[in-house]
Amino acid sequence: MDSSTKPQFTKEIVIIQEEQEEVMVIKPIKNAEIVKALKEFSAYLAAEGVAFKPRAYEKAALGLEGMEEELAEIYKKGGRKALEDLPGVGRGIAERIEELFKTGKVNDLERLRKKYPVKINEITEVEGIGPKMALNLYKKLGVKTLADLEKSAKAGKVRNIEGFGQKTEENILKGIEFVKKSGSRFLLGLALPEIRKIEERLKNLKEVERLTVAGSVRRWKETIGDADILVISKNPKPIMDYFVGMPEVVRVYAHGETKSAVKIKSGLDIDLRVVEARSYGAALNYFTGSKDHNIALREEALKKELKLNEYGLFRGKKMVAGRGEVELYEALGMDYIEPEMRENTGEIELSKKHALPSLINYGDIEGDLQIQTDWTDGSDSIEEMAKAALSQGLKYIAITDHTKRLAMTGGLDEKKIRRQWADIDRIQKKMGSKIKILKGTECDILKDGSLDLPDEILAKLDVVGVSVHSYFNLFREEQTKRILKAIKNPYVDILFHPTGRLINRREPYEVDMEAIIKEAKQTGTVLEIDAFPDRLDLKDEHIKKCVISGVKMSIDSDAHSVSHFPFLEYGIAQARRGWAKRGDIINAWPAQKMMSFLKSRH
Repeated sequence: MDSSTKPQFTKEIVIIQEEQEEVMVIKPIKNAEIVKALKEFSAYLAAEGVAFKPRAYEKAALGLEGMEEELAEIYKKGGRKALEDLPGVGRGIAERIEELFKTGKVNDLERLRKKYPVKINEITEVEGIGPKMALNLYKKLGVKTLADLEKSAKAGKVRNIEGFGQKTEENILKGIEFVKKSGSRFLLGLALPEIRKIEERLKNLKEVERLTVAGSVRRWKETIGDADILVISKNPKPIMDYFVGMPEVVRVYAHGETKSAVKIKSGLDIDLRVVEARSYGAALNYFTGSKDHNIALREEALKKELKLNEYGLFRGKKMVAGRGEVELYEALGMDYIEPEMRENTGEIELSKKHALPSLINYGDIEGDLQIQTDWTDGSDSIEEMAKAALSQGLKYIAITDHTKRLAMTGGLDEKKIRRQWADIDRIQKKMGSKIKILKGTECDILKDGSLDLPDEILAKLDVVGVSVHSYFNLFREEQTKRILKAIKNPYVDILFHPTGRLINRREPYEVDMEAIIKEAKQTGTVLEIDAFPDRLDLKDEHIKKCVISGVKMSIDSDAHSVSHFPFLEYGIAQARRGWAKRGDIINAWPAQKMMSFLKSRH
């Protein structure tokens, strides 16, 4: 489409409802803004001690967070009733979302903001500070922002509040430093859906011959600072005009013929560059990175008396390669290196030896071994989760709800988990052979390393996952000893999210991962790659150590909603960044082989 016929974006979406014979004006509010509002509402309600509602709003936010389709589009098609059908969204929450679309705000939330003028989402980002604590800090010290909190803590005022103390104050300052350090980067899993929508719209412009998102997005880094998009076009002006005029754009840094740069509503900066077809491979390689990988490639070129830059690979003034990445690596005597591996951590040497690993592929996962349902803190039923997994092409799932130690989630005790088994049997019978539903648990590891369910129960489960949810501040030796004791239990199959980190929110707890990997090898314990965007735990360097040690891993969505199964691709990307092959990942195997492996450990 040319610039005269391309879509013209406006500030509002107008829907004509014929049955009411009226025009409804819909504010163009993105999913991320709605999720943020729901979380804020939940936090204020929790701060006031309101029962049940905070958790409902939190569950709804969790369910909507992974959705790719914009809620505005869903509402435009089906109104409030369509919103009520979404995961975790009942009538009350649907009414709040509808109010956002109609007025741009929620009156009840605005009243809470006026009553408590606290940036509660910002303050509760600090590890260890919940909504009630944030409200207490406001009442006692007038803390409204993260800057206020830091100032009060540095002045030694926080420790004087009843229930806080010096240690809490020190932990708060550490938490603030961590939030500030990581705040300029975006979780890939939250940024990528929006980047993909922009990518798709740009690809549909007739002037675009080829388009690729490069940079840390293409390398599937856990967090990204910005996004780089490369385009081949003989007529780039309409593309650049379209790009800077997109509805997401809040600031235009540059608007040129071959390069434009913008900031979108989420705060992410995006650069768009037009390059010549003959140099596309070289430019793609250069802008994909990493910087260290690129430096190493240039050194390889120099050894062959060649020069490599973003325009191509040259011998003198003659261009040797550059149109495609494969030919670029071949001209350097190397095999093509997958973007996820390009960190200069040994891939160059393996490529030269033609010994690169055959990485696990996107789509190789056959089952998901960590799923939470509405039996505890998930937003959807076992049947709904099974159907959603089936729709994603999975052949088996394990239901792994929390155990009684996590009372806030309604964790399962011995009686309740037995009732869940009966429910699984009923649903399995109903669904037949379409998908296998395994009985599992995410059993809490207690402070002394014992488990939250007795061996009598664990022995009857198909999949036993264990995890740490408390006492994150134990000393390294004590934390390691605790986890080692847990995975030595003969009924334990998988250690879920092994380091407990929450990216941009919480550092991993202090633990000797070398010792954990060594013990996992001895016991046959599987270490999980948790694919949830703010976990991605194990990280790539630990995955590589598992691969080298022969420790098997699983890639699990940690789904708490039917919308979370697509997160598996982030886990696969993480596995690829750690050089994992399909044989390293047990749930990339057929169910029978996977279950035989787990049972052989017992």
